[in-house]
Amino acid sequence: MPTTTVARLLADSLEAHDVDQIFCVPGESYVGLTSVLTERNTIRIIVCRHEGGAGFMAVADGRLRHRAGVCIVSRGPGLSNAMVSLHSAWHDATPMVMLVGQVERRDFGRLALQEQNYSRLLSDITKSVIEVNEPEQASEAIARAFHVAESGTPGPVAVILPEDIFDETTDAALDPPRPRVVAGPRTQDLQRLAEMLAQAERPLVLVGGALLAGSLYDPAVYDDLRRLSEDWVLPISPTHRRPQLFDAHHPNYGGYMGIRVPPALIGEMKKADLLVALGERLTDTVSQSYSFPSAPQPQVPLVHIWPDANEVGRVWRPDLGMPCDPHEVIKGLLALPPPADAAKRRDWTDGLHRIHRSLLEKTWEPATDGLNFAAVVCEIDKHLADDAVVTSDAGNFGSYVHRYLRFRPGQVFLSSVVGAMGSGMPMAVAGTLRRPGRQVVAFMGDGGALMMGNEIATACQYGGAPIVIISDNAMYGTIGMHSYVRYPDRRFMEATRLTNPDFAAWARSFGAEGITIRTESEVADGVARAFAVKTKPVVVHCLTSAVQMSAWRRFQHGPTLP
Repeated sequence: MPTTTVARLLADSLEAHDVDQIFCVPGESYVGLTSVLTERNTIRIIVCRHEGGAGFMAVADGRLRHRAGVCIVSRGPGLSNAMVSLHSAWHDATPMVMLVGQVERRDFGRLALQEQNYSRLLSDITKSVIEVNEPEQASEAIARAFHVAESGTPGPVAVILPEDIFDETTDAALDPPRPRVVAGPRTQDLQRLAEMLAQAERPLVLVGGALLAGSLYDPAVYDDLRRLSEDWVLPISPTHRRPQLFDAHHPNYGGYMGIRVPPALIGEMKKADLLVALGERLTDTVSQSYSFPSAPQPQVPLVHIWPDANEVGRVWRPDLGMPCDPHEVIKGLLALPPPADAAKRRDWTDGLHRIHRSLLEKTWEPATDGLNFAAVVCEIDKHLADDAVVTSDAGNFGSYVHRYLRFRPGQVFLSSVVGAMGSGMPMAVAGTLRRPGRQVVAFMGDGGALMMGNEIATACQYGGAPIVIISDNAMYGTIGMHSYVRYPDRRFMEATRLTNPDFAAWARSFGAEGITIRTESEVADGVARAFAVKTKPVVVHCLTSAVQMSAWRRFQHGPTLP
């Protein structure tokens, strides 16, 4: 059998797994691999400005393809910088494969330059850490990494590659991709679910990210979910940062189950007599701090459908647990006759939808200390294409996105579900590179914009053209809100105030377009100008109110007002 180098075998393995682009910050510990990838030119290498940005781009790229995105980072500081993206992928149940450089094998255990024990360091934020210390294991490691990352509860896998292994030769054969494993529901479980749904008068179906995990972006998933909701008369509620899973204007849309659901909606939702978590992991965010459903014993019958038996029943005790692919459950229910009296749920479903529609109304109160960001988001909603990619960083500004944008299937929403700041810009860059020519709109605050906003340089370098909307209220607004709500008589501004650049000028310094919006009278023209830019990134700098702390709350009177 002919021999090859480990670097070439790794490249072969990545190609076999349909990898067409990799995100990285160049590092000496894996130059043996990038030199081969550059020579072949079959996999595009996206050179980023920060390892955290490279990791977030891989997370977003994986979501756009519904398979593991790939990034490469150097050992020690490089991997440490990237850990925020691993943390996000782990909590968000997003597949990712991270290749990590390591010191030469002869120096293991000597505390060589930047050496770390990655199996220990990454044990709590990865599904697996695979160390490749023998050339014969290189291709097998790649195949195992993709399989583990994409199976069960999706998540990140790290593959550790010593610097001296790339030029080693091996006669090991390429290990091809493992067939994707998709678990279907047991017949008796499907029948029981059908019976529970038939008996329920006020069911509520929460749909989450695992709905698409095994589909490789099959548009039939959305259509099947719509048919199920219509045939069985079921209200559908997308969960935190998965708003595109159901059309927000469909009459069976039961409201957005995000963080801090407004009282009118969550109060009605709590009248449900059956809760079905369909492809939703269930977290403190979705459950409103473990209050609905209450943990560990739900106050309402609970069906939990998630493609991993280890997750079903881990926190909540479900009345019915189904460790299987949620789309398979939908297809199974569609093969059964719907309840003859399904129409009995029409009033319940319509009531939830009326509350949801009232919360979507394009109304807001002007602020005296800057823009109410609602005016900007409502204007953007008029321009948003049916196939747009929308990204959001973490922060209170995101509440406007979820309140005022009319999400629908065909669009993609990308964000760190766990709330990692800095993700908005790199995810937008990944969106423009994966879907060139389509609208990509990124929302971020002034805090997150200066965490990884430098990745706008990566967009400029590779021809990406995201529209970046920055809400600048000169403070860490979410922390200001928490401080004000918890300790209203204490000072907090000194601990949350920010001094910011002129973000429009900042954008132009990279070669992007820069637009500033100071007043509501400038909103329509500024947003229209931003959407007219097609060939380069554009940053819209919005000078927003700090008093209007979110889409739902304002600071009231008190000594700690901004």
